[in-house]
Amino acid sequence: MDDSDKPLSPDDLGHRISEVFDLIGALYRRGLRKLEQGEEAEGVSVGVRSVLVVLHRYGPMTVPQMGRLMTLSRQFVQRMVNEAAAEGWVEATPNPAHQRSSLIRITDEGEAVITAVLAREHALNQQVGGDLTDAELRACTHVLKQMLKTFDHGTDAD
Repeated sequence: MDDSDKPLSPDDLGHRISEVFDLIGALYRRGLRKLEQGEEAEGVSVGVRSVLVVLHRYGPMTVPQMGRLMTLSRQFVQRMVNEAAAEGWVEATPNPAHQRSSLIRITDEGEAVITAVLAREHALNQQVGGDLTDAELRACTHVLKQMLKTFDHGTDAD
C-alpha cells in the first residue's frame, strides 16, 4: 500500500474536499448553462426539468415529498409544478392518504418531453472523455455520497 491508498489526515482531507467542491461548482454552472441551451429546444426550464425527472423516476408524489427529495423548498417546487401544469406536463390527482395535499402525476405529454430531454442529455454525457472506467465512476460516486452525508444532517427544505 503506498501513501495514496492511506486515508488522509483531517487537514489534508479538508483541502482535497475543497478542490472537489470547486470542481463541482464549475461543473454545475456549466451543466446548467448547457441545460438552459436545451431549454430552447424542449421549452423546459431547469426547475421544471427537475420536477419532471422526479415524477418520471419515482411516480406520483406530493409537492412536499418532492421538496424533501430534491432538498428544495415547497414553494419553489410548487412554482415549478404550476409551470409544468400550465404546459400540460403534470396534473394534480386526489391523494387517498391526505385530502389537502394532492398527488402530482406526470402526463403522457410530460413523459414525452422528459424522455426527449433525458435522451439529449444522455447523448451529451456520452461525449465525456478520459477513458473513464466503471471503478473510477464508482469511486467518484462514493466520494460524492460521503460528502452529501455530511450536509444531510440538520437540513430542512420545507
